[in-house]
Amino acid sequence: MPNADQNDILFDRARAVIPGGVNSPVRAFKAVGGTPRFIRRAEGAYFWDANDKRYIDYIGSWGPMILGHGHPAVVEAVQKAVLEGFSYGAPTEREIELAEAILALVPSMEMVRLVSSGTEAAMSALRLARGATGRKHIIKFEGCYHGHADALLVKAGSGLATFGHPTSAGVPPEVTQHTLVLEYNNIAQLEEAFALHGNDIACLMIEAIAGNMNFVRATPEFAKRCRDLCTQHGALLVFDEVMTGFRVGLHGAQGVLGITPDLTVLGKVIGGGMPLAAFGGPRAIMEQLAPLGPVYQAGTLSGNPVATACGLATLKEIAKPGFYEALSKKTQSLVAGLKAAAAAEGQAFNADSEGGMFGFFLMNELPQNYATVMTTDNAQFNALFHGLLDRGVYIAPALYEAGFVSAAHSDDDIAVTIEAARQIFKASKRR
Repeated sequence: MPNADQNDILFDRARAVIPGGVNSPVRAFKAVGGTPRFIRRAEGAYFWDANDKRYIDYIGSWGPMILGHGHPAVVEAVQKAVLEGFSYGAPTEREIELAEAILALVPSMEMVRLVSSGTEAAMSALRLARGATGRKHIIKFEGCYHGHADALLVKAGSGLATFGHPTSAGVPPEVTQHTLVLEYNNIAQLEEAFALHGNDIACLMIEAIAGNMNFVRATPEFAKRCRDLCTQHGALLVFDEVMTGFRVGLHGAQGVLGITPDLTVLGKVIGGGMPLAAFGGPRAIMEQLAPLGPVYQAGTLSGNPVATACGLATLKEIAKPGFYEALSKKTQSLVAGLKAAAAAEGQAFNADSEGGMFGFFLMNELPQNYATVMTTDNAQFNALFHGLLDRGVYIAPALYEAGFVSAAHSDDDIAVTIEAARQIFKASKRR
C-alpha cells in the first residue's frame, strides 16, 4: 500500500520481536498515545521518520547531540577511528586523551573511569561510594533518575525512618532496604534524614539540575546544604551529571551551582552520541577501584576506540570560545518565545533553561519537587505534543523529560517552533 504509514508498519513488526516494540520504554509513546516515529536519518537540527517527514529535533538523542547530528569534525573523527578498528579489549592512547580532556574541564575530578552507559556509571559510583566509606545507606531524591540499577529504582518509604520500596518488578525489597528517598529541595527533611541516619550514609546522589521530572533546579541553598551535611557526616556527595554534564555549561551543573561533589557521573555529551559514560573524583577515592583497590568494576567495551574518538571530537568543539554563550542564547530565545506565545493565548505556562537544556510546565509557577510536577495536566500536554508533532516539531514524548537545543538549531527553527506552539495554544483556547 503506497500511502500506508510506514511508522505503523514498522511498529507492528517491532512489537512482534521486541517487548513493547522499543528498546527503551519512553520511545513507545505510551504516555502520549499514538505511534512512535521510526527515524531513518538525521542531519543538523533535524531528523526524518520512516515516511520521510522532517522534524525539528529537541531531544537530540536525549541530550548527547549538542552539536547537532552529523557534525563534520565528529564524523571525520569517527570514520578515521572505524578504519583503525572497532574494539580491541586493550588500552588505547585515545582513552587517555579523553580522560585528560574530561579532567581539564571538571575540576572536582582527579581521576576518571570510562564505561559504556549512564546506568553503568551511576551503579559503579554507588558501589565505589559504599566501598570507600564502608557504609551501606544511600540517599536519593524523588524525581531524580540515575539509571535502572536495582538499588536506585526506588520510591519513598512511609517516613524518614522507613527506607524505600522497589518501583520495578524483579527488584527484591532487600536490595532497596538501604536506599532512603527524600523530597527534592526539602531542606528540613534532608536535615532530619542526616540526623537519623548520618553515621550510616555512604553517599547522597542527586541530579543538581534534574532532567527526569522535566527541568527542575536544586535551589542554591538546598545544594549547599547537601554538600555541608555530607561533609559533616563523612558521606560522599555524588552529582549525577549524565544529563547536565557539558550540557548546561562547560563545567556542568557543579559549575553552575559552585558546588564541589566528591564523585561525578557523566554520560551523553561525553560520548557525542556513542555509548560512552564515566565516573570520577579525587584520586584517593578513585584508587579504591580495581586493579588498585578492592572495589571491582569492569567492562569489555569500556573506553571503546570509536566511542572515545566521537567523544573527544565533541569535547574539542564545545570547548571553543563562545560556544556556550551562543547555545544559551538560542535556548533562552526558545523559552522566552514559548512563554510569550502561551501568555498571548492565556495558557498557563512556565519554563526554565540552562545552557542547551530546557523544560516547560503547563502551570503558572516553576515546580521545585516531583509532587508538584505530577499536578500537571497530562491531557493538555499530550495535545501539545501531538500538535507539535503534526507541525514537524519533535519534543520528548513524555511530560517528565527535559528538552535539548543544539548548536545546529537556527533562529528560523526556533521561530517555527514558537509559532507552532502559539497555534496549538490558540486552538486549545477555542475549545
